[in-house]
Amino acid sequence: MLIKKTVSLLLCAVMTLCLITYYVPRAYAAELDPTSIKAPSALLMDADSGTVLFDKNSHDIRCCASITKVMTLLLVMEALDSGKIKLDDIVTSSAHAASMGGSDIWLEEGETMSVDDMIKATAVASANDAAVALAEYICGTEDSFVAEMNNRAKELGMKDTVFKNCNGLDEEGHVTSAYDVALMSRELIKHKKVLEYTNIWMDELRDGKTQIVNTNKLLKSYKGITGLKTGTTSQAGACISATAERDGLSLIAVVLGCDTGKDRFSDATSILDYGFANFTSFKPQVPDDLLPELAVTSGMQNTVKTDCKITESYICPKGEAESNTYKIAYNDDISAPINKGDVLGKVMYYSGDKKLGEFDITAAEDVEEMTFGSVFSLLINCLFTH
Repeated sequence: MLIKKTVSLLLCAVMTLCLITYYVPRAYAAELDPTSIKAPSALLMDADSGTVLFDKNSHDIRCCASITKVMTLLLVMEALDSGKIKLDDIVTSSAHAASMGGSDIWLEEGETMSVDDMIKATAVASANDAAVALAEYICGTEDSFVAEMNNRAKELGMKDTVFKNCNGLDEEGHVTSAYDVALMSRELIKHKKVLEYTNIWMDELRDGKTQIVNTNKLLKSYKGITGLKTGTTSQAGACISATAERDGLSLIAVVLGCDTGKDRFSDATSILDYGFANFTSFKPQVPDDLLPELAVTSGMQNTVKTDCKITESYICPKGEAESNTYKIAYNDDISAPINKGDVLGKVMYYSGDKKLGEFDITAAEDVEEMTFGSVFSLLINCLFTH
C-alpha cells in the first residue's frame, strides 16, 4: 500500500512538473537574450505593423551583400505593377551585365531571357548578372537604376543605407543596416507575386539546360517560411532577411554579419521561433454598437448612417489581445451638408495605457442640407407622386 502511494505521489509530481514546463514558457513572453544570437546585428519585425520585437545593434552600418537584391526586386515588382515592364518581355544581356562575378547564371553578352526568368534567377539563385540585366532593362543603365534604389530607400525612411550597385557585390560605401533591411523587406512582401519566386526551392532556366537552387536553406527546414533573400561576401559575412508566416502572424528576421552560413540560418531560426512563440497578430473588430445612426442638424433627414473600416493589424504578446479596449469620440457638431466619407468621429484602440491606433468613423451616406430650395423640391415631388 505504501509503495502504491509513493508511486502515485511521484506520478503526480512528474505530471505537475510537465504541466509547469509546458505552460509557463507560453504564458509569458520571455525576452530573447541578444548574446544567444551570434550575428553582430539582427532584428525581428512584425511585417504588418512594422513593430520591432527584437533588436540587436539593428542600426549598425554594415555591408549586406546580396540582401541588396531586396531593393532591386522591389523596383522590379513596382515596374511590373505600373505596366512599365511585363513578365514575358525579353531582356538582352549587355556586356556589363555579363561581366558580373560571384553568384550568377553565366549570362553571355547578347543572350536573351524573359523578365520572368531573370526575376527567377535573381530571387532564387541570387544571380548578380540577372539583377544587372533587369536594372538596365528598367532604367537603361545600372547607375540610373541605383539612383532609383536610393530614392526609394529615402521614401521608406532607410536612413542608414547607401546603394552603389544593384546586386550587393562589395563596393566602398555600399552599406545598410538590419533595421533598413527589414523596412525594404516589409515593402517587398506587400507584392505577393515575389513570394512565388522566393518560395521556389529548385527550378531550371534555358529550357532545362541550367538548374538553379535557392540559396535560402530555411525553405527546407522552417515551417511557414516564405522567403526572402540571403547574401554572402567577404566584407558582409553571411546575411539573411527571412520572412515567415504562421496563423496570420507575418514576421521578418534580419541577420547580418555571421561568420558562417550555418550561423546565419541558426540565428534566423531562433529569432523567428521567439516571435511565433510569444506574439500574436491582433486585428481590431468594430463592435456592432460602435456605428449607430447619428443625429444630424439642418439636414433633409434627421440621422446619418456611419461606417468604420479597419484594415490594420497590431502585434501583442500572446494572451493580451482579449484585454484590449477601445474609446469612441464623435464630433461635437454633426450638421448638413454631409458627404459620404466625411469624418464624423474616431475610434481609438488601446493595449493597457498604450494607444495601438485610431480610425475614422465616417458617414456612410450623403445628407443634403435643409434649404428653401430643397424643401420646395421635396414638396413638389410629394405632390406629383401621390
